[in-house]
Amino acid sequence: MGARSWGGEVDEREAAFASKEELALVHDPTYVDAIEEFCLAGGGQLDPDTGAVPGTWEAACRAAGAGLVAIDSIQAGASPLAFLAVRPPGHHAHATRALGFCIFNNIAIATERLVRQDARVAIVDFDVHHGDGTQATFGARSDVLYVSLHEYPFYPGSGWLEEVGHGQGTGRTVNIPLPPGTAGDAIEAAFSRIVVPVVADFAPDWILVSAGYDGHRADPLADWVLEANDYGRMARHLSRFDLPVVYFLEGGYEYDAIVASVASTLRGGAGTDFPTPTGTSPSLAAEMVDTSARQAAKHWRSVQAD
Repeated sequence: MGARSWGGEVDEREAAFASKEELALVHDPTYVDAIEEFCLAGGGQLDPDTGAVPGTWEAACRAAGAGLVAIDSIQAGASPLAFLAVRPPGHHAHATRALGFCIFNNIAIATERLVRQDARVAIVDFDVHHGDGTQATFGARSDVLYVSLHEYPFYPGSGWLEEVGHGQGTGRTVNIPLPPGTAGDAIEAAFSRIVVPVVADFAPDWILVSAGYDGHRADPLADWVLEANDYGRMARHLSRFDLPVVYFLEGGYEYDAIVASVASTLRGGAGTDFPTPTGTSPSLAAEMVDTSARQAAKHWRSVQAD
């Protein structure tokens, strides 16, 4: 997507080929080796949704490497706003398992790199599907915050509001499950009442975003009815923290909707304000925002007390 699509300049960088050592920041080395062997032997199906061909190995390694390039570039003085237009996506991938089109967990690998540099990282996931792999990776960690807005009940079946992390990570996972038909008004309420205050209390050094656009009303794989501007509004909320923000492309399966939504995301990330959302969600969405807010507040208080 060039500058004309969103109204600003784009400094394009090539995604690096992540090394096996970098992939092993999150993934079991035997799994990494098995993926390489599987792809180079011709590929096939890793799960019912996740196929691979010989070129998948390079694509997956570069998708994982893109986040590392973004981190290095920002630390070297580049713009603190980065968007990674990569595939395969990553947020369903577990340490030893490919799932839901995802081979390696791109955002988790970048997060682990930053944490090992003593940074605090907040991950915000607005893909319409819950990022089960990311949640599993950091669920017991106190140095990573994971906040997810997603359709529920829906694939992959996880992400209920009672999933709040465990051990030292209790309260560092905040799930905001929302029903089919969710529109921009409920997303705005969730950001204003839950996402922004929880991220602010966590006080991260970086914000990484699993940016899925399958919640757009035109997308064929889900049941939310978001518009492009709704994604811009979310990005504008995150831009106000004045921190480095890196967006990792996750889902989204309607080309024109992705182009419009990514353009809005970049505008919002660069500081553009958007009008009040016009979409109207079912009453259940407002109830779920209320319930999620209470649940988040309950566990966040316990974290702060500790």
